[in-house]
Amino acid sequence: MGMDENKNNMDLDGENKKKKNEDICYLCRRPESVAGRMIRIPNNIHICADCMQKAFDIMSSGDNPYMSMINLPPTMFTFGPIQPASEGAAAKPKEEEDIVEEIDYRKIPSPHIIKARLDEYVIGQEHAKKVISVAVYNHYKRISSSAPKDVEIEKSNMLLIGPTGCGKTYLVKTLAKLLDVPLAIADATSLTEAGYIGDDVESVISKLLAAAGNDVEKAERGIVFIDEIDKIAKKRNTTSRDVSGESVQQGLLKLLEGSDVEVPVGASSKNAMVPMKMVNTENILFICGGAFPDLDKIIKARLNKNSSIGFQADLKDKYDNDENILQKVTLDDLREYGMIPEFLGRLPIVCAMDGLSKEMLIKVLVEPKNAIIRQYQSLLAMDEVDLVFTQDALEAIASKALEKKTGARALRAILEEIMLDIMYEIPKDDSIGRVIITKEYIEGNGVPVIELRGSMRKGHLALGGQ
Repeated sequence: MGMDENKNNMDLDGENKKKKNEDICYLCRRPESVAGRMIRIPNNIHICADCMQKAFDIMSSGDNPYMSMINLPPTMFTFGPIQPASEGAAAKPKEEEDIVEEIDYRKIPSPHIIKARLDEYVIGQEHAKKVISVAVYNHYKRISSSAPKDVEIEKSNMLLIGPTGCGKTYLVKTLAKLLDVPLAIADATSLTEAGYIGDDVESVISKLLAAAGNDVEKAERGIVFIDEIDKIAKKRNTTSRDVSGESVQQGLLKLLEGSDVEVPVGASSKNAMVPMKMVNTENILFICGGAFPDLDKIIKARLNKNSSIGFQADLKDKYDNDENILQKVTLDDLREYGMIPEFLGRLPIVCAMDGLSKEMLIKVLVEPKNAIIRQYQSLLAMDEVDLVFTQDALEAIASKALEKKTGARALRAILEEIMLDIMYEIPKDDSIGRVIITKEYIEGNGVPVIELRGSMRKGHLALGGQ
């Protein structure tokens, strides 16, 4: 009996050791003794036949979103004879699939029409609006079906330079609303050299592809606006690797010039799990914009070289108070700032925008279709209250905005501060019919004048304990 028991124990130990050494399915976690023979793939991964078959069934299904994203046919992973198409569904002719919709430039608005539409939203900047209207119109004439075959027309990439708050980004955003073309707005601040944390330069085209609904042919005729382009200027006096400066400019060269670029679909960086598409950038119009802080100092230093001693000499402080000093910018100034010559050579149109004067800021407050004051008037109109700004009040707001030196952005900040107490107190009293904002209230020396409903009786609105 003892010998039989020892033999049985040895058999059990052998079976346990065998089970411990069994391969386990990576997906369903069943051992080989239960699931059957395993399929071995690299990295020491084992998958049973049932799980492998389920994976093939999912990949071969017609509603697989990943397969449709990378444009692979469902029958690619179908094993066995391919079923013929049903008689009711006629096969699409190959010639019809390859037809790309041609652009008729006559459907694109003329430059004067584009500028007139921009005038409704953007105050001033007459030269910039004219330049951008002509560039967009010529761009679509260049890639239209009516373009001359014997002459190769180069695209007109442009660089917009202007102080902060002058309307560079707003101009392009407004253009995107007016034109029925894919337009992507990217930020150069997050761009880095390939291999470093941040966005690769191909992410700029990836955003355009997303704006075109992942339609490559449509994206290849779009417009890309790269904002904050001055942030990739070449760094000076640095010993560390410049991964977000000159190297990014060099990476953008192939995009601006025109080349086939492999871009990730729906992501900002390339990796094994993101599908890729090939996009040709030859017919994509690039518009770059930046504030270029301290560029005015470089321009003044160049202009002041002409100053000397004598009756006809220029004074050294001649350009200190020149609000539109950026209009005198040259390519040499931009190279001194840190932009490499190869990059500037691919931006043939350089347009300097005007700084906003006090008169322009007053117009920004009231004239555009979505003017800031109109927005507040609409909000109070929902409470059946009229909001009125006196002319003196508008001038006081514009003067305060000029002191902040942040352009039109300062107007919103000032109005938010002014209107806070009014927007808080007005809903308390249903008898208020009109609120008049005066210069004294803007300067902190008074309170708004109110008019009650059904009478001309005036009063004062007590705000914030005043």
